[in-house]
Amino acid sequence: MKNNLRVHLALLTVSLIYGANYTIAKDIMPAYLGASGFVFVRVLVAAVLFNLVALFRTREKVIDKKDYLQFLIAAIFGVAGNMLLFFNGLAFTSEVNASVLMLNAPIFVLIFSVFVLQDRIRLWQAIGMLIAAIGALFLIGGRAFEFSTQSASGDIMVLLNATSFAFYLVYVKRLLKKFTALFVIKHLFIFGTLLVLPFAWSDLRAADYGQFPMDIWVAIGFVAIMTTFVAYLLNAWAVQKASPNLVASYIYLQPVIATFIAINAENQSLSLEKVIFAVVIFIGVYLVNSNRKKA
Repeated sequence: MKNNLRVHLALLTVSLIYGANYTIAKDIMPAYLGASGFVFVRVLVAAVLFNLVALFRTREKVIDKKDYLQFLIAAIFGVAGNMLLFFNGLAFTSEVNASVLMLNAPIFVLIFSVFVLQDRIRLWQAIGMLIAAIGALFLIGGRAFEFSTQSASGDIMVLLNATSFAFYLVYVKRLLKKFTALFVIKHLFIFGTLLVLPFAWSDLRAADYGQFPMDIWVAIGFVAIMTTFVAYLLNAWAVQKASPNLVASYIYLQPVIATFIAINAENQSLSLEKVIFAVVIFIGVYLVNSNRKKA
């Protein structure tokens, strides 16, 4: 299988996982576990899994101690800051606002790529991003987006999360040129676990774990294993093989998948309008990759 096809399959798998995550994880917080506590659980479980797999898959070592600082920075923006900002922000704003604000992440990736990686923003790349953003905006109901003083703090946190994740996608590229994706992610989640714990301690103590029904445990397991362990590893591998801009462009597919899953789960009808917006998103993502192949 060609490497380019494997990258797309990996990114499509990540989009499928994140799309399903909106439906599966929505009942966990805050009814059973606070946002920060939930973040810690998923980071801890993923850290254990990454380290277990790394025992059998890699013999790499850190030679230059300065690399640990880079691991820490990547963990701050890609694990701790990214997750804490998003889930805590979601508690103060609507799902529509959060979904719309997350569409800024690929734009921030373009900007950071210029300053960190000295990339050039090519015309077709920018056009593809814009087309995909417009399609995603209307698909998730952009007209329902409403900025108000009540949701301001949540909106700001989600926007900072989009910025944080974008910087992580660009910054981690330098580590992925030096180490394998598994080795990098293993260290990121070790640091991430330590960084999240102080924020999660009160949530972890307040939760009544004996009252968690089986479906909540299953949802937590899905988020920890699939949305965190599998998705982060595939994302890192894709960044290693392709550009951060291509990886970020797949963010626009997540609302498409989330919409179709929600339609199936809630027995809603699929309108022609939603199909058209989904096609627009695919065209935008194709243009981003088409430009990459020409380059």
